[in-house]
Amino acid sequence: MTLSVAIAGCGYFSRFHQDAWSRMEGVRVVGVADRDEAKRMAAASLFPGAAAFNEAEAMLDTVKPDLIDIVTPPQTHRALVEAATKRGVKMICQKPVAPEYDEAALIVETAEKAGVMLAVHENFRFMPWFMEAHRLIRAGAIGKPLNITFRLRPGDGQGPEAYLSRQPYFQQMPRFLIHETGIHLIDVFRYLLGEITGVFARLRRINPVIKGEDAGLVIFDFADGAAGLFDGNRHVDHPSDDTRMTNGVLLVEGDQGVLRLDGYGKLFLRKLRGEEAEHPYAWQDRGYGGDCVYGQSQHIVEHLTKGTPLVNSGRDYLRNLAIEEAVYRSAREGRFITL
Repeated sequence: MTLSVAIAGCGYFSRFHQDAWSRMEGVRVVGVADRDEAKRMAAASLFPGAAAFNEAEAMLDTVKPDLIDIVTPPQTHRALVEAATKRGVKMICQKPVAPEYDEAALIVETAEKAGVMLAVHENFRFMPWFMEAHRLIRAGAIGKPLNITFRLRPGDGQGPEAYLSRQPYFQQMPRFLIHETGIHLIDVFRYLLGEITGVFARLRRINPVIKGEDAGLVIFDFADGAAGLFDGNRHVDHPSDDTRMTNGVLLVEGDQGVLRLDGYGKLFLRKLRGEEAEHPYAWQDRGYGGDCVYGQSQHIVEHLTKGTPLVNSGRDYLRNLAIEEAVYRSAREGRFITL
């Protein structure tokens, strides 16, 4: 079975999607859409026989894909999801799914009521270091997890030109650090340690040229009694040749050991009262974040062609958004919020 795919949006991050689809077996990209002619033509050139369109709806009507990969800014997602749903086309939608929770819930409900698959492009959990950390934790490598900490330090938020060359709409987002980036770590924390049951947050803005917050601390409670800390600051960096590869460093502490991720994608294990040693594992330094876009896209293909469980449905994403809303409420009201 060959899965036909259309791509809506050919901007900065779409190039990682394009690269992933171009390498995937059992997939044929049949169309790309973008209002920028140069971008859509450059994308179409990667896929022999693919047609280029100015509008996504015209693309859906012409090429009739099995799946559309929506890689456009958040404010465009609702119309694109509605257009695909009306035509029965399965969807992957970039996050944030929508600027606000209520609109995201409406988008998810639209697809669910029509019985059309909507997956959210939640790529961090497909980063190889997080997948290997998940495997090690489940195998008991550190015993019972007690604490998890992630220090987000991409170092890309300084000065008046921050984000303009890559994703300029970042500057105008009223909610930024948590809504655009921290949501990934909310999902990763749930993936590694289970359900989150409460949050306490302090958020701030360092760079005055952006509208939203670009730094903050969030404390998490987990259902099994573990505790978490997200320490995010886009204004500063961390030791790495590419600070946006891992985006920061991870520490997971258990009653029998500690697991650590550095900025080079290396994992380290230390048993209780023992010496730390590097834990070798296989991964590819390609694309974005250890080829996580390919991993996420491959997961969707396997779900559609082999029936494997889908871990990043729109409904799954709404739980992450509910936690996000609690984070912003906590910061606004200055108190712990129980979920």
